[in-house]
Amino acid sequence: MSKPTPLQLGKYYHIYNRGNNREDLFIDERNYHYFMRLYAKYIQPIADTHAYCLLCNHFHFLVRIKTIEEQEEWQNKTLGVSKTPRVYKAYKRKIPSQQFGNLFNSYAKAINKTYNRTGSLFQHPFGRIEVTSDAYLVQLVRYIHCNPEVHGFEDDFRTWPYSSYQTILSTKPTFLKREEVLAWFGGAIKYEDLHCREGNEHQIVSSIRDDFD
Repeated sequence: MSKPTPLQLGKYYHIYNRGNNREDLFIDERNYHYFMRLYAKYIQPIADTHAYCLLCNHFHFLVRIKTIEEQEEWQNKTLGVSKTPRVYKAYKRKIPSQQFGNLFNSYAKAINKTYNRTGSLFQHPFGRIEVTSDAYLVQLVRYIHCNPEVHGFEDDFRTWPYSSYQTILSTKPTFLKREEVLAWFGGAIKYEDLHCREGNEHQIVSSIRDDFD
C-alpha cells in the first residue's frame, strides 16, 4: 500500500477507519464517550467537524482541516492567554495527520490496558478522501448518518445514539459546524427529507472498499 497523502490545510476530508482484523473498536458504551473526549482533545484544535458516526467496529468523520490562522485563533480563544514559554507547547504548530495518529494511539493504549489486550487496535493507515464538491458533501453527510441502518446496527439510523444526525437538528450547544451543514442541504426540513430518500453514494462506497481491501 502506498504512503497516504498528508492532510492539507483548508480542505475537506472524509476520515474513516476500522478495527484491525475487523475487530470491535467500541466494546462498552463508555468507550464511545471516551473516544469523543479524546477526539475533542486532539482534533478540535486542528479541524472543524461537520458530521460523524461511530459504529462498534468502524467510524466515519467529515472534517475540514483548519488553516494555521484558524488554529491559532482557536488556541487563543480556548486558552485565553498570551504566548509565553510556559504555554509554548500548546501553541506549537500541529500536523493534522499526526494529530489523528495521536488520537488513535491514545485510545488504543487505553483499550489495551482496560481489556488486557495487546497489539494494534486500528487498521493502518487510516482512510482519508478529499472532498472537492458541494454535491459530494451532501451525499457524504447522508452516507455517514445512514451507516447504522446500512450495516444492520439499527432499524432506523435516526435512533442511533453515536452519530451527529440528531445533533445537527438540535439547538443545543455543539462543536459541530451545524449551520454550515444545514446550509448545504437548504435548511432543516430538506436535511431531514433528503436523509430519508434513497441515496446515491456508489462513489463513496466504492472508494472506501478499494481503500480497505
